[in-house]
Amino acid sequence: MPSTSPSTTAATAPAGPDRFAPGPAATSPHAYDAGLLLLRLALGLTMAAHGSQKLFGWFGGGGIDGTGQFFTMSGYPAGDAMAVVAGLTEALGGLALAVGLLTPLAAAAIVGTMVNAIAVTWGGGFFAPKGSEYELLLTAGAAALALTGPGRYAVDRFLPVLRSHRLAYGASAVVVGLLTAGVILLLRK
Repeated sequence: MPSTSPSTTAATAPAGPDRFAPGPAATSPHAYDAGLLLLRLALGLTMAAHGSQKLFGWFGGGGIDGTGQFFTMSGYPAGDAMAVVAGLTEALGGLALAVGLLTPLAAAAIVGTMVNAIAVTWGGGFFAPKGSEYELLLTAGAAALALTGPGRYAVDRFLPVLRSHRLAYGASAVVVGLLTAGVILLLRK
């Protein structure tokens, strides 16, 4: 039997990309894709639920009127219009993220919305209920999905342009989300 000592294995392992080829100890690509699916579903459906709170008053939300008043009190102009924009962005972006449709753009929508949420909660410290830890976690999760791509179990796999995710798509989408958030924050008093 051949020796499997570390020195022998390291000396005979190919240098370069082939050394990461799947083997008995390598992580299954299906495990990676299943993990991304779970993250997309949890984050996307959470955001869609938040959007439905704003739009329809579901799940104990304020609906457009109550959310609009909150936006007005938080310094945003045209509170009702901002409630509709935030609700649609969260609901549609969340649903798209959950199914893996246009994942970089869906993630960018969530990043932009959550950066504004962080700005509103920033003065309350880090921890909930008045802090920004929850919003920061949602923002980081969305940005991570934009950068990694949706995985194999996603609608994007059927779209020719997005079939093979590129880091540049994700990074560009995150930048678009951040720039959009910045423009909206400039409107805030």
